[in-house]
Amino acid sequence: MNLSQLNLNPEVRILVTGGAGFIGSNLCEALLQNGNQVNCLDNLATGHLHNIQHLLGHPNFKFTEGDIRDLKTCQQLCTGQDFVLHQAALGSVPRSLNDPITSNEVNVNGFLNMLVASRDQKVKRFVYAASSSTYGDSKGLPKVEDRIGKPLSPYAITKYVNELYADIFHKAYGLDTVGLRYFNVFGRKQDPNGAYAAVIPKFVMQLMKHESPVINGDGSYSRDFTYIDNVIEMNIRALSTTNSEALNQVYNVAFGEQTDLNELVSLLKKNLSSFDPKIADVKVKYGPPRKGDVPHSLASIEKAKTLLGYAPKFSIKQGLNEAIQWYWKNLKNQ
Repeated sequence: MNLSQLNLNPEVRILVTGGAGFIGSNLCEALLQNGNQVNCLDNLATGHLHNIQHLLGHPNFKFTEGDIRDLKTCQQLCTGQDFVLHQAALGSVPRSLNDPITSNEVNVNGFLNMLVASRDQKVKRFVYAASSSTYGDSKGLPKVEDRIGKPLSPYAITKYVNELYADIFHKAYGLDTVGLRYFNVFGRKQDPNGAYAAVIPKFVMQLMKHESPVINGDGSYSRDFTYIDNVIEMNIRALSTTNSEALNQVYNVAFGEQTDLNELVSLLKKNLSSFDPKIADVKVKYGPPRKGDVPHSLASIEKAKTLLGYAPKFSIKQGLNEAIQWYWKNLKNQ
């Protein structure tokens, strides 16, 4: 992705936590292409070394295997950094329902460690991954940043607590922060394996094997699926903005388009059947709705457009056209 138009100073040094994960590794790549010094921290619990293997010999890239639950590690990695892109977290609503303690340790205690280290090491700006799960049981659509409901899962609680802590660290200590509420991000390097795999790579993997994808519920639940390059754009805009009004805010990161799960499977089958015509005939199965799932998710992106100049270029159809080429090339033989 070309960042030259986003005016990020190539001289700034940036720590990316969770940098071996799906979003983090894509951010590391983009920052290196911009000429930045990139420090990557990951404990490889959900990230993968293969996501950053090609970056390990880069003169501007340093990888440290470490855990944000260790304050000393956070202090060491924040030393000398201008900005922090905090992507490290334990995602997944079902994971948090199965193991709320570990989700809280990573997403709340680890987050607080990173804030403390950023404050102590005089980091100029702390940009962090928030979540659309914060909207909880809020019924209104589209989702607007200042109107949220009650969280529906331990994961959602942890991500809301992140926003509260970030706000306090600005008010109490002067640390500039920006929170990015991601809406169902998909794209290259997203892991299709494991119990908590995201729906798009999981369905792609199943369809490529001629296995029936299982939709939780009747397929009417909808999401604002967001291609990875839109997310990279927002992170870079949050880092590079010189608009003081844009700082210490929380933003939706999405395309602003609603797609239900039945539509999603149709789009996937259509795209994948251009590689393998048999995929068009694969049937869909339906299972019970998942606990803690928000029925519908659609973002307003007006605040991001107004304050950060956000201009997402990839709708779900355009994103899938890009992503499925990568999935086919890289996942077909898994």
